[in-house]
Amino acid sequence: MSHPGNALPALPVVRELPADFSIEEAFARLCSLPHCLWLDSASRANQLGNSAQPNLDRYSFLTANPVKKIVASIGDESPWPNLHRLVSELPTAFHENLPPFQGGFAGLIGYEAGAWLEDIPIARENDLPTAAMSMGLYDWTIAVDHETQQSFLISQGITGDGDVSRQFAVERADQIEKLVDGCQGTKTPESTEDRQPASPDFAGETPSNFTSEAFRAAVADIVHRIRQGDCFQVNLAQRLLRKSDCPPEELYRRLRATNPAPFGGYYDGGDFAVLSSSPEGFLSVRDSHVETRPIKGTISRTGNAQLNALLAEQLRDSDKDRAENVMIVDLMRNDLSRVCTDDSVKVIKLCEVERYQYVQHLVSVVQGKLRDNASVVDLLEACFPGGSITGAPKIEAMRVIAELEPNPRGPYCGSLGYISCGGNADFNILIRTITATQNHWQIPVGGGITARSIPSAEEAETWAKAEGMLRALQGSKRPE
Repeated sequence: MSHPGNALPALPVVRELPADFSIEEAFARLCSLPHCLWLDSASRANQLGNSAQPNLDRYSFLTANPVKKIVASIGDESPWPNLHRLVSELPTAFHENLPPFQGGFAGLIGYEAGAWLEDIPIARENDLPTAAMSMGLYDWTIAVDHETQQSFLISQGITGDGDVSRQFAVERADQIEKLVDGCQGTKTPESTEDRQPASPDFAGETPSNFTSEAFRAAVADIVHRIRQGDCFQVNLAQRLLRKSDCPPEELYRRLRATNPAPFGGYYDGGDFAVLSSSPEGFLSVRDSHVETRPIKGTISRTGNAQLNALLAEQLRDSDKDRAENVMIVDLMRNDLSRVCTDDSVKVIKLCEVERYQYVQHLVSVVQGKLRDNASVVDLLEACFPGGSITGAPKIEAMRVIAELEPNPRGPYCGSLGYISCGGNADFNILIRTITATQNHWQIPVGGGITARSIPSAEEAETWAKAEGMLRALQGSKRPE
């Protein structure tokens, strides 16, 4: 990235958008642009009674039409070195008092991108392939601060040649401002706080890549391996599949209404799309300070507050769920220690219950500080994919996953996020995620298997996790 002379790079162009600006309306206008990306905090945590940390889901970001792309599929040369190089060339200009993504590299790192980092096999039948890494250099973003109710259009002016041009930044800001002019009238996701979740049998119309018997047998196989000492925990997923009957952007709007989440998102990968209502943050970086929020332990959530409290207490007291969570906390501490300073890695929160639309989870928080010689891409390489969706030890767990799961995971259990100009970063864990490709919707759902796992209960847990997504699909058909 070049800058004229020795002068510091100019700060990005910033336009404050009207007070009643609607990011939902802006998405409706911009979703047809190439590689549209919406990092969407569709549900503020306090709406569900969580004692969440400040800023957990404070911001949403919308962007599209990157000036440069990194796209790689399994079998291609590793894209990680190219990501290192291009991120190192990002401009450092950054407004300290504005939301943390102000242009930079953003997009998808699929689960199988981990196979470029470690010697990991790939599941045997890749029937619906998608890119294992699909990221773009976005020179502008629309940023919404949900706490202050302010929205901004931020333009860095990064050209396709990699230079930074103030004139280009202004022209780009003018162009996007015209596209979103009149996007007003705030829309909020439909509330389901008082709705009694049903448990319909979706299996007939949304078949899995496992039969019920085969999934339970795979769980039993993992339990046997654990008792033999091969591993401590393995995350096993089944993939549900449905023929698509509406555009992915329409389904995403329905998904965020039925199952709003703090780490949701939509990404247009070209020949596929990712639609996520994820409750789980993977990695967050602010001024070299790192945070990861592993989720392990799940129980249902109903429309009855008294019953929810009893279920939450049951989850807190579950030896199996706490053991599952603590194992992943230890794994993430180890991963962070590879790139963080000595003694900076600390567990800030351990096994606390957080509430989401249809389930309650045990959530822990681990923090650290990046070493001076470590970059955000180094951090991603050290931690990817997240331990909460692999198991422990991570490499052995991933080998078991590739052996037992019939199909590659694709975007599922990978990450959606950004590395901003100025060094901030946020990535989620792509659970509660639908991948739209080749006129199909893939809906993988899984859970952590331990020595205490009961196959029938593990299978039931996957269907509980699928409920919000299946409700969105149930209402997606257009009227006859």
